[in-house]
Amino acid sequence: MLPPRTRAPGHLSSLRTASFLLLVLLLAGCGPEAAEGPREEPTVAADPLDSETDAAIQPLRGSSLSQARATGEAHLVVHYVPSSGFAYTDADGVLTGVTVELMRSFARWLEETRGMQVEMSFVGEERWATFYERVRASEGGVFGIGNVTITEPRRDEVDFSPPYMSNVAILMTHEEVPELTSMEAIGEAFEGLVGLTYPGTLHETRIEAIRREYFPEMETLDVASNDELVGRVASGEGYFGYVDIYNFWRAVEAGAPLRHHPVGDDASETFGVILPRGSDWTPVLADFFQTDGPLQETETFRSLLREHLGEELAGLLRPAFP
Repeated sequence: MLPPRTRAPGHLSSLRTASFLLLVLLLAGCGPEAAEGPREEPTVAADPLDSETDAAIQPLRGSSLSQARATGEAHLVVHYVPSSGFAYTDADGVLTGVTVELMRSFARWLEETRGMQVEMSFVGEERWATFYERVRASEGGVFGIGNVTITEPRRDEVDFSPPYMSNVAILMTHEEVPELTSMEAIGEAFEGLVGLTYPGTLHETRIEAIRREYFPEMETLDVASNDELVGRVASGEGYFGYVDIYNFWRAVEAGAPLRHHPVGDDASETFGVILPRGSDWTPVLADFFQTDGPLQETETFRSLLREHLGEELAGLLRPAFP
């Protein structure tokens, strides 16, 4: 049973909300079963899952660096969470996006600088927590692109690339909720609203911190994806939550009736590619990130942001500095 919700006033345009929710469903089409179309460089899809392991979190396996050096061939597996602009299927059915193309650039760099023949497979996963645990449990040349925030506790569980982007976590509600003036006032201002938690992410941690520090009577509801989170808030049925700035920006640009509450923002995050703890590929990926200086400062990376996120949103995303 869903927790109690506060209905939005009747003058909210149901047509506008329905149109946006339809767009959310379309954007969510890049799931773990989405087949990749033709790619610019060949990729050979192997069966990366070990059927003998626990069905809930089946690890992925790729070539270790030592194996690749010995044979001159590397099969790398990239695990991703579908995300508009970062890992998505385009109109031609091709998997693309900022982080997808970043990893394809890494494969070409390995061929050019290390003389390896590289095959790269992409495996999607809708649930962020499952994605993270799967990379954590994997072996060899496995890389995770899910816009994972770099934190010290996570460094004890997985390896990280150098950061490729900074992020701002946005506190949002439906547009008809008045702007929050201070976090201390959130219990009164958001009375009756349900906090949406995205399990396994820092957004869940932020909502739990709000309940603990300011809003002890707050009810919460788990969601399975950013699209679901944005869709519930945009529905006007009494929800609030955190999303990354690019998710918020794209939703508003598409017509979602959302309000940003700047007093709740968290701009302390940087994103990195993750690898299994102790992976021998970690220093090689770090070398790639520094090929022409810090990756995030290069025109090549900035052009990826502009191509897949648009000029305005790319300008809002600050580069990440180590």
